[in-house]
Amino acid sequence: MQMVADKSEVKENLAPIIKDKLKPFVKKIDAEAYYAEDFLTDLGKAGLTNSNGIQTPEVLEREMLLVEETAKTCMTTAFNLWCHLASLTYLRYSSNRYLRKELLPSLEKGEFLGGTGLSNPMKYYAGLEPLHLRADRREGGFVIAGNLPSVSNLKGNHWFGVMASLNDYQQIMAYVPSDADGLKLKEKANYLGVNGSATYACKFDNVFIPDDWIISSDAENFIVHVRPAFVLYQISLGLGVTSAAIQSIKKAPGKQGGVNKFLSIQPDELEQDYFILKEKITSILEQNELKKTWKEILQVRLDIDKLTVKAAHGDMLHYGGAAYLEKSHPFRRLRESYFLINLTPTEKHLEKLLST
Repeated sequence: MQMVADKSEVKENLAPIIKDKLKPFVKKIDAEAYYAEDFLTDLGKAGLTNSNGIQTPEVLEREMLLVEETAKTCMTTAFNLWCHLASLTYLRYSSNRYLRKELLPSLEKGEFLGGTGLSNPMKYYAGLEPLHLRADRREGGFVIAGNLPSVSNLKGNHWFGVMASLNDYQQIMAYVPSDADGLKLKEKANYLGVNGSATYACKFDNVFIPDDWIISSDAENFIVHVRPAFVLYQISLGLGVTSAAIQSIKKAPGKQGGVNKFLSIQPDELEQDYFILKEKITSILEQNELKKTWKEILQVRLDIDKLTVKAAHGDMLHYGGAAYLEKSHPFRRLRESYFLINLTPTEKHLEKLLST
């Protein structure tokens, strides 16, 4: 299968949005927890997240490119984009007509934004922790109670996906507006990295979820279909930060008699590993059977985690003392890389999944 997304066209349409709505705010995002909402909505307005009439492989490839290109400038905002794309993925795969016909088009156009509350469920299915939300059936829907410690890319006029336990054998997945009755949000900030991620603790105090908001009544089966895209978009976060670090190292000033050439981390080696991972991703996408390549996707996610940390560390070394200024780009990328390895599935989570 040939990938049909026009990468040059995507980059051409994306570049001015990054220039106008992201680059001027990167330091504010990092230092002041500024949320680049306009950047995210403008992607939808430009048609860059539209899936109507487009084959799924093309949509996935295009959106992975969006995440990577965004992460080259700011991984916090790329992470917010990942949250939004995960949210889109849930609706695209849902059989719920209301969600697909009424909400999905507006979500793709950037008329509102989406988040994902699936960190806890991903850990639940790996046997790492219990589900934090529980659901009880009511006439016309469900009532959900419980707490989620962290959900990102939230604000007024945002929706997000959640999973709740109906009983010992069944879990449901729902799409919830951030202003739902009984839902209380508490902002979380002062993060080491991705500080402007619009992250909130979410308390569900018997929140009523009508049937129109149910993504799937068989969440365990549904998650198998959406988790490959969920993780592939994360891989693009690492690709973007790695690429930016490599280019930064290449531009590092040759001070102190060119002593950087003696460092063990060099850009050519990093770039070679980067392209190897890009080739593996292309191979996975060409198979067009993402459920069957789940373990391969997990391995690439683990590999990009390690490469991103190595590249960011190398960036710090090549710039030396200048990198240790709090607002330096190498220092920001270092902190972003550490967030990536602790993003669900975390590095230890990945190792566990790959060992079974």
